[in-house]
Amino acid sequence: MRDFETPTALARRTPLHLVLEDGSVFSGHAFGAIVEGAGEVVFNTGMVGYPESFTDPSYRGQILVLTYPLIGNYGVPAEFERELSNGYESSRIHLAGLVVSDYSEFHNHWNAQRGLSDLLREQGIAAIAGIDTRALTKKLRERGTMMGKIAVTPDRISSEADFSSFAARHVVAEVSLKEPRTYGEGSKRVALVDCGCKNSIVRSLISRGVSVVRVPWDSDISKLDVDGILFSNGPGDPKNCDATIESARRAMESGMPTFGICLGNQIMALAAGGNTYKLKFGHRGQNQPCIMADSRRCFITSQNHGYAVDTATLQKGWTTWFTNANDGTCEGIRHNSKPFMAVQFHPEAMPGPVDTGFLFDEFLKMLK
Repeated sequence: MRDFETPTALARRTPLHLVLEDGSVFSGHAFGAIVEGAGEVVFNTGMVGYPESFTDPSYRGQILVLTYPLIGNYGVPAEFERELSNGYESSRIHLAGLVVSDYSEFHNHWNAQRGLSDLLREQGIAAIAGIDTRALTKKLRERGTMMGKIAVTPDRISSEADFSSFAARHVVAEVSLKEPRTYGEGSKRVALVDCGCKNSIVRSLISRGVSVVRVPWDSDISKLDVDGILFSNGPGDPKNCDATIESARRAMESGMPTFGICLGNQIMALAAGGNTYKLKFGHRGQNQPCIMADSRRCFITSQNHGYAVDTATLQKGWTTWFTNANDGTCEGIRHNSKPFMAVQFHPEAMPGPVDTGFLFDEFLKMLK
């Protein structure tokens, strides 16, 4: 090895291949860990925010394609030095793999402590650069989300590619915390049901002066002494979360003020007797326009989901609160007379615009 060759420069000599379940193969070179990984292949249209996105538990088990062509130019923050770190949304990267067009080996940012490739290698995440991500994204939009595998050698692609069903994994159980944890010392207490909760949701609550009791996804929240409940974001099919759906149903039967974000929106809809369905290729990015019902207001929102609520199945008393301006899908629901509301997008952002951060204030106004 020459003295001037960095680990990333050496990795660029190692070919990696992404094979989709339809047999398509996209070949490039490594810039993360030289390993293999299988998962659901999805794309994100955001231009920035990769440290936050990669550590978002909602990406658990997925191979992420970034449509923005240049990635890595501003590095990554320091190590996961403390809980609720501002630079990351959890304590690890949850991706099964990463696919980009061009990786910038050299970075420059006031808060950068190392390169993205260093973090990917440390966490054992396969990453490919040199891919035509435009062509790949067009295929995913036309065909829909597919399973895929990152393979080290071409001869393993056809014989050993593993396209086991992503839906078979209980990814929410994988990412939820295992023991309850409390943050803040406010007079009002909110139970945060962790289905894969982002750090910024916790920060958004405690910054508003409430105490947060964060509990596992399958906790019996009826025994908690709290003033309200928030069901968090998380990965996978909401219908796999039977215990969480039951918790939401009981919470709403009791009249407890309840707020849902992303997966939490879907869980509340199911608990109220509605239905959910899988989107063709999902919404992942920081530029999704959402229109608020009974108004002409349109908010630009941060999103990361592959499922949506079927508005035709909403039960009496429930209405659509927000609608996606691009495809007309449901982006939020609320009850007409009771303190229940939920949104499909991320009001906490991170990354993305903070236009809808006021929804946390609306929730806290409902607390008993």
